[in-house]
Amino acid sequence: MTDAAEPRILIVDDARDIREPLGQFLRRSGYRTRLAADAAEARQALAEDPVHLAVIDVMMPGEDGLSLCASLAREGRVPVILLTALATAEDQVTGLETGADDYVTKPFNPRELLARIRAVLRRAPPLQPGPSALRRRFGGLVHDPASRRIIRPSGAEIALTSGESRMLGLLLDHPGQVLTRMRLLDLHAGREARAYDRAVDNTISRLRHKIEADPRNPRLIVTEWGGGYRLAAEVEVLP
Repeated sequence: MTDAAEPRILIVDDARDIREPLGQFLRRSGYRTRLAADAAEARQALAEDPVHLAVIDVMMPGEDGLSLCASLAREGRVPVILLTALATAEDQVTGLETGADDYVTKPFNPRELLARIRAVLRRAPPLQPGPSALRRRFGGLVHDPASRRIIRPSGAEIALTSGESRMLGLLLDHPGQVLTRMRLLDLHAGREARAYDRAVDNTISRLRHKIEADPRNPRLIVTEWGGGYRLAAEVEVLP
């Protein structure tokens, strides 16, 4: 990974008049950037040099941004902010469900995007181990936030997106406590809830499908109706 003092950001957009000025703006703001015109260039860039965050346009020729985002999310490789001209609540929820950490609609104010980039980077795993950076066992599973993996007793590993790993880390920080959706959104996304904001519910749903024996009848992450979510398992910090 590159020097944390200068986070490296990958910008993926087929529109040269967007990606190049955005790259210049972010470099002036203290970031190192890598530019890619499509998904293939983005994959090559990531293979050559890992980045701290990717800003990806949704509507690109060939493999679109949603597909690229979903692939990166499955691999748990890098946080993603989507750029999209699709401004409906349903479109934005689709982006979050794909595994994006945030989204910005076009046309966008570069200063707003910069604020969202900073918010996502603030939520990245800390350099010094804090509670959410430790390996912990719960319900027979092990959460490894460094690799964004769940390890089953059999040794099988399950990849998590950066958002899923952060959400699970928050629940592990507060075992047995009810965390409201508003509180989880504030901790997880660093922003206030909007009327259409289903980021917490969508992330919890994806987590349940990955860690619960029966996602429809969850035993680890339980819903407190009218309240929020609670981790119903003891947590053990591992060396």
